[in-house]
Amino acid sequence: MEPLRIGGTETYARELSVQLAHHGWRSVVCFVTPPPEDVRSFLALPNLSLELVGYLQGFNLRVMSRVARLLRHHKPSIVHFHYGGFLSPYPWLARVLGAEQVFFTDHTSRPPGHVTRRAPLPKRWLARAINWPLSRVICVSEYGCRCVREHGLFPSAQCTLVYNGVDLSRVTGSAERAAAFRRRFAIAPERKVVCQVSWIIPEKGILDLLAAARIVVTQSRSAHFVIVGDGPFREEYARKAVELGLREHVTWTGLLEDPFAAGVFDAADVVCQASRWEEVFGWVIAEAMAYRRPVVATRVGGIPELVSHGESGLLIGRGDVQELARALLTLLDDPAQRESMGAAGRRRVDAHFDLRKTVAQLVEVYGIRDAPSISRKRPLV
Repeated sequence: MEPLRIGGTETYARELSVQLAHHGWRSVVCFVTPPPEDVRSFLALPNLSLELVGYLQGFNLRVMSRVARLLRHHKPSIVHFHYGGFLSPYPWLARVLGAEQVFFTDHTSRPPGHVTRRAPLPKRWLARAINWPLSRVICVSEYGCRCVREHGLFPSAQCTLVYNGVDLSRVTGSAERAAAFRRRFAIAPERKVVCQVSWIIPEKGILDLLAAARIVVTQSRSAHFVIVGDGPFREEYARKAVELGLREHVTWTGLLEDPFAAGVFDAADVVCQASRWEEVFGWVIAEAMAYRRPVVATRVGGIPELVSHGESGLLIGRGDVQELARALLTLLDDPAQRESMGAAGRRRVDAHFDLRKTVAQLVEVYGIRDAPSISRKRPLV
């Protein structure tokens, strides 16, 4: 993926490299494009190197050649692929060029209403032959595990659940950051902020959120909606917000390099994720819960594994604008409930989505053992 900001992937890469260093291993992190300076500085560790590859989608000779050069140069013991296709020639390439283990993490969110069906037997045989080099498939939610296992393209016994996580060392509440965020985007102190952090695409339910916002502001003029992120539909959705009479109640921040440092979650009263597709995890939800913010989210994909309805947030039906508006009004009107749900969410993050713990689980899956010296152990990509 492209390292545009300090987000979940970048914090994961850093924490993994930190833990590998404790065992005497080096790490090579490969991105599609060069990281901006703040991301590069964030990833600056003695045992971490940065490399560039193309998108690992399909069969591309130029990308294959680049990956092959990296593998020959670094001679990795372990190669771990993310964000590429599930059926791919790259694991074979890694094995042929000497990798002892090859892993793939499935980050795929499925289409709205997706129902996993077992693939026909010939397709399963072909897929398992293509996937033979993979030591294990890592799934980031129980929902993801079910999808992979039920489809039958990879042996069920080799699918392992390792949740995504939040770097809790970076989570510190700050009233100063909250005030600075509001000043930066001209949001009055008395406004109650509903925030959604996501790519601005139809799958993220932005139009549903805007329709719900129109209902909310008719009953609560202090409500203010902040949409953090960018995407190809931003201008279209901004025009739609104006058409709905929400000009004074919606702020579009664009992409923020580091939402934590920018004060996004500090300033939010409620965090919303109105996704229409089957989210395989919901990284932003876990981040909001780490900041003790109640969450309103759709009951899709892996989201119910994060948000416990009525305890750490409220779950609604996909595309149900009326239910979304009611849930938001319920929390905006009840600060005590916001506080109790926020505390419950933080406890759940501490128990299940602490990045240090989830990365330690992954290192255990790798079978990593201490190396005598960093220079004598081959790196991990």
